[in-house]
Parts: sequence; structure tokens; C-alpha cells
Amino acid sequence: MGKDKNPRRVADNEAMAKLRMLKTSPQKLNLLAQLIRGKKVEKALSDLTFSKKRIALDVKKCLQSAIANAENNHGLDVDELVVVEAWVGKNLVMKRGRPRARGRFGRIQKPFSELTIKVRQVEETA
Repeated sequence: MGKDKNPRRVADNEAMAKLRMLKTSPQKLNLLAQLIRGKKVEKALSDLTFSKKRIALDVKKCLQSAIANAENNHGLDVDELVVVEAWVGKNLVMKRGRPRARGRFGRIQKPFSELTIKVRQVEETA
């Protein structure tokens, strides 16, 4: 009589991690998402480790979370994981302001964004 189990949102050989409320603009975050998209996870982790961008540490944490989800929740092999998708979305925008000359008001927008990383186990053909 209980509820049916929710179907998985990803395939059997995939895992996903989502990071919300990142204090950076989606445009800047997308540069890092493009950097890791389509790479093996070891290479993507090393690229994020040595990146000079401030938000790279948070992106690395999200990728490590996706790897841990793949290993612990879905039983996938970590050595065969590839970042198949990494996409960025908008989140809220804090509106702030600053007084300007002649009684005007300068708007300052402080954007937030969210990041979703999907990894897939791909068997190497050797």
C-alpha cells in the first residue's frame, strides 16, 4: 500500500551532483563548466585544482560529490568516470544600490548561480 519508488533521473551508469546558491555570475561559472566538460574525472579534478579562478574550489567540491555519489550510491568504477554534462543555471539576484551624483541611484546587482555536474561510467576500449 506504500508509495511507488521514484524513478531515477539519470541512467544506470550515471550519477549527478547539484550545487545551488553559488555567489558568482553564471557567465563566470560557465567558463569553469566548459573547462571540465567531456574530460575524465582525474583530469578535470587536476584542472580545477590548479585553476586561478576563485569559484574553482566550489566546482571541485561539486565534482567530488558527483564522484562520491557514483561510487557509493550507484556502485560505479571511479577510474572509468567521465564528466558528460556540466551546466549552469541562474539563481536569485540580490539588488543593492549606491548613491550617485545629482540625487541619482546606481543599481548594483549581485547574482547567484547553480551548477549541475553529471558523470558517466565509460568502458575504455583498449
